[in-house]
Amino acid sequence: MAQSWHDLLFAHWPIDPALLRPHIPAALQIDTFDAQAWIAVVPFHMSGVRLRATPALPWLSAFPELNVRTYVVVDRKPGVWFFSLDAQNPVAVAAARAWFHLPYFRARMHCEDRQGWIHYASERTHRGSHPAILHAKYRPKGEAFESKQGTLEHFLTERYCLYAADSHGRISCGEIHHEPWQLQIAEAQFQKNSMTESAGIAFPSQKPLLHFARRQDVVVWSPKRV
Repeated sequence: MAQSWHDLLFAHWPIDPALLRPHIPAALQIDTFDAQAWIAVVPFHMSGVRLRATPALPWLSAFPELNVRTYVVVDRKPGVWFFSLDAQNPVAVAAARAWFHLPYFRARMHCEDRQGWIHYASERTHRGSHPAILHAKYRPKGEAFESKQGTLEHFLTERYCLYAADSHGRISCGEIHHEPWQLQIAEAQFQKNSMTESAGIAFPSQKPLLHFARRQDVVVWSPKRV
């Protein structure tokens, strides 16, 4: 698949790996930086979502998405583990659940740029799911930069596969390709944020590490069994 991500916020909180361990399959090792694990809330909006070599459909291919994630490694291959992904498009939610075995949920969502701030609102509406709400606004500060290998920013953002588990607990990996992130330092205000609690993880008390990316063009391959 091909897709573009816009106005993305990386909001990362440090967290004790022991608090994440019960929520991640045993086959996956929690990836840490200086013995510290991280959990992230990542709001953005998508466009051009389509199978490669097919046209994008305006009513199907553009919608907000919001994920809660941490970082794992399998056989020395670092990747992303999603606790949840909320999207406004019910077709995309159903397809991602079936194809990628990812924990997608339907949500009522809205995002817009107002005087340089991205105003983002999401409320999960998926039947039978735990409530999850995000009301926030955020904006970039400063010049864009590429993270350097060995830095915390590189560890948190430059990851090129996602791991998922099917209903039988079997792990698969979906490869992702994109250019290096063009990051900017960000500021954000969170009016409501229950996204980690919906995954059974207490919201971290520390201040988040914030980065913004204006756009990222992405190619995603079909998942393969690990």
